Amino acid sequence: MSHHPDPNPNPNPNPNPIVTTTRGAVRGLRRGATAAFLNIPYAAPPLGVGRFAPPQPHEPWDGVRDATSPGPNAPQSERKLGGIDMSPYFGAGWSRGEDYLTANVWTPSTVTATTAGGLPVMVFVHGGGFVAGSTRAALYDGSAFARDGVVLVTLNYRLGIAGFLDLHGAPANRGLLDVVAALRWVRENIAAFGGDPHNVTLFGQSAGATIVGGVLAAPEAAGLFRRAIVQSGSGLGAFSTEQAGRVTRAAAEALGIEPRLDAFAAVSDDRLVEAASRLAGIDLRTETHRDPLIGLSPFSLVLDTQPAESIAVGRGNAVDLLIGTNTEEGNLYLVPVGKYATSTTGDVDDVAARLHPTPARLVETYRKTRPEASNGELRSAIMGDALFGAGSWALAGAHTAHPASTTYAYEFAWRSHALNGELGATHAVELPFVFDVTHLPQLRGPAALLGPDEPPAELAARMHEAWIRFARTGDPGWAPYDDERRATMRIDTEWTLIDDPRSQERQTWR
Repeated sequence: MSHHPDPNPNPNPNPNPIVTTTRGAVRGLRRGATAAFLNIPYAAPPLGVGRFAPPQPHEPWDGVRDATSPGPNAPQSERKLGGIDMSPYFGAGWSRGEDYLTANVWTPSTVTATTAGGLPVMVFVHGGGFVAGSTRAALYDGSAFARDGVVLVTLNYRLGIAGFLDLHGAPANRGLLDVVAALRWVRENIAAFGGDPHNVTLFGQSAGATIVGGVLAAPEAAGLFRRAIVQSGSGLGAFSTEQAGRVTRAAAEALGIEPRLDAFAAVSDDRLVEAASRLAGIDLRTETHRDPLIGLSPFSLVLDTQPAESIAVGRGNAVDLLIGTNTEEGNLYLVPVGKYATSTTGDVDDVAARLHPTPARLVETYRKTRPEASNGELRSAIMGDALFGAGSWALAGAHTAHPASTTYAYEFAWRSHALNGELGATHAVELPFVFDVTHLPQLRGPAALLGPDEPPAELAARMHEAWIRFARTGDPGWAPYDDERRATMRIDTEWTLIDDPRSQERQTWR
């Protein structure tokens, strides 16, 4: 990111605009028609025992804080996914620094000169399995949103043990509480960046989308946002306190400490991150609950009532919802690690047995709806629906019960030809289209998310515009989802509205 003045002529005499927030002034970076303000604190640095406390207000600062370069992010270990380069998605790992509960803001540069509010605001929560991810990731550049008249906010939140380990004496779901604190910061400050604090859309993908569902159901977030977008999340993705207790005991064992708040508070971030990376694969199945993350992450929201169940009884009923999944979500967990093409009938049966009370019926349904499918395809489809499909259908169905708001559904079907054409319409492949960043060189190539071919620019323009239209008006441009039609927009090079496209599979997960 250049720190030099933009050579383009602009009526704004100050090339790097200054905005005053409730905690102090920040100087951003103008690039042509957009301005970016990076690394603005929305809460105090979480230090020592404070890592396990609710987010606290940041101390005010004197003078003008530099907001022209990226800041630190939450402690995390580097994430790799086999043969696919996911660094544009996860970022480059842990960028160290204490003051990481921060937001980035992109806005049209002409607005910041006059601080005239009124633009729709979109607040994005990144994914990464509750253990990784960052606002520094290349995918989350908000320039295209600002170019198109939206104030776009991305945020860091606590991850792993600090963010989601359930500890007696500490509030649960601290990473979610961080997101709520960021929404409060937006409410108090976004008008100064040109945004309308009463027209905020909270959106997220994967773990970030599951957090959005949790925030939708959280009473403390009521009134802080008007719309929500859940991209490949789950309204059934939370661990029960019994399941979370197993993770807490395993984490304490890995660290050689007692499973108590004071003991965890005495451990360094480095050791917490290292211990978290050794927790994968804990069996979280109980008499009453399956593992909603099927062993892929030892962390999730911890709630004894799933978000979909809370929304069914009226929580978040004034918030419009756009929700969807990708056609081949499960491919990301099989193709890059060489497990897709080698899948056997036994693998299909095994995954069904781990995920469903009547596995034989589940497999029979998927074989019937996909008569030509390979074992890899069936295994991927069952995994994808266990992780995202079932929980998205449950959340959409719960939300439609309330006439105060509207529900819209989509399915993203464009196939990436990465990894010899096998990656397909997998988890996360919609993100470059939503952010309109399909041109980024690191997304292209045989082992990159979008594959070796030229991605359709028209699809990116149209999908990005639909998300903005939903944020601006509450209508993405197609018929709402209700309990009768279940109208779902299938998004590909052609867009097709389909009624209840996956009805048989959906019913097997009820």
